[in-house]
Amino acid sequence: MKKLVVMLLALALVVSVVVPLLAQEKALRVVGSWGNLALHKKFERPFWTEALPQALGGKIKPVLTTLEQVKLSGAEVLRALDKEVFDVVSTVVDYVVSDAPELAGLDLPAIAPDIDTARKVVEAYKPVMAQVLEKTFNAKLLAVVPYPAQILFSKVEIKGLSDLKGKKVRASGWTTSQFVEALGATGVTITFSEVATALQRGVVDCAVTGSLSGYSAGWGEVSKYLYPLPIGGWDYVMTVIRLDVWNSFSPEERKTIESLIKEKLEDPAWADANDQTQQGINCLTGKGDCQYGKPNAMQLIEVTPADMELARKLLLEHVIPAWAKQAGEDAVKRWNETIGKVVGLSAEIKK
Repeated sequence: MKKLVVMLLALALVVSVVVPLLAQEKALRVVGSWGNLALHKKFERPFWTEALPQALGGKIKPVLTTLEQVKLSGAEVLRALDKEVFDVVSTVVDYVVSDAPELAGLDLPAIAPDIDTARKVVEAYKPVMAQVLEKTFNAKLLAVVPYPAQILFSKVEIKGLSDLKGKKVRASGWTTSQFVEALGATGVTITFSEVATALQRGVVDCAVTGSLSGYSAGWGEVSKYLYPLPIGGWDYVMTVIRLDVWNSFSPEERKTIESLIKEKLEDPAWADANDQTQQGINCLTGKGDCQYGKPNAMQLIEVTPADMELARKLLLEHVIPAWAKQAGEDAVKRWNETIGKVVGLSAEIKK
């Protein structure tokens, strides 16, 4: 009997210690970006399941899913976050521009021809994004990272931008469609999985996606010419946390989260996107080291200064005015004060 009493007292002591500890553990429902891509595998998953829980001393317990698992299209996943279905979401910025057209100003075609300019554009626009996301989705912006540059694959011969006139081009977003249509091409909407067949059968002449994504999907086997100007932008992925969840962390914990996500996710993902862009080009053209398999033999088309001037002209005369009309005067003013200063362009709403 005495042993039983001692055991019960010991058990009661364990429960009295463990239950409060469990109560302190914060469950965090996290939706990562596309689970089959390197961004999630190499950076998002390790950050949420390992780095952050360790840094916060085990106070959080992330439950991690991905965009393809939750099966919510467009802005629905952020609307679900606002309704407290999720706590953290990573999604492509372009997916939510229907609810927040100001965000479309981040990733305009060819506005950032290289990774360094892309990073400057993002850093300049982050304060604007943060305000829009808080107002529209009750969300705090934590990070913005790119997928590899969204470049052009062509089955038919092209020598530069002007040769897209009269071609059917699978665009990666509505601003990309505006860009190619300003060139005299026809923007076509086709899901990623159907593009290789569409190129093979001549349903489209050209298509836009990330270099390594296109290589992995076999686009290099059904197209012949590769044009590396990011006319589809960089397909940025943003990570946000519901504002009331963010505010439930202490100031010290919030500081830890912000510094750690920059160190473990944001900075390395930017470097990796640059490497993957070049790896994709190497694998598609057969020039340079290809770490992902047997290289293709696409012809790499040089981006000339004349093409860069034409791209800026199209942005100024067609793409930016179309975006400005949707976004409104206040958004245009903030764009001019941020991205506009970085790239030396000015937006205005045409009357």
